[in-house]
Amino acid sequence: MVIPIVAIGWIFVVVLMAAAEALSPQGSLLGAFFTLLLYGALPLVPVLYILGTPARRALRRAREQMAESVGAAPGAESGTAQADAPAHRSGAQPDA
Repeated sequence: MVIPIVAIGWIFVVVLMAAAEALSPQGSLLGAFFTLLLYGALPLVPVLYILGTPARRALRRAREQMAESVGAAPGAESGTAQADAPAHRSGAQPDA
């Protein structure tokens, strides 16, 4: 998978930037913290969320298929046929 490799590389670079900020004569630990936060966590979280969407979608579909296959097992009543059927047809009289 490309996503974890990119994330690990990005974190590595940001940690090195923060270390350079903390160890610099003009730098500070507060600057290093904000470097980690603003260059690391804030940009990485939405990017990983967006790039992880296909995996979450596939997982959700797999769960739905698993639930359908368990519900459609022989001897098990799913009740979906009645739930999917319309209660009445528009303009038609109910059967007596």
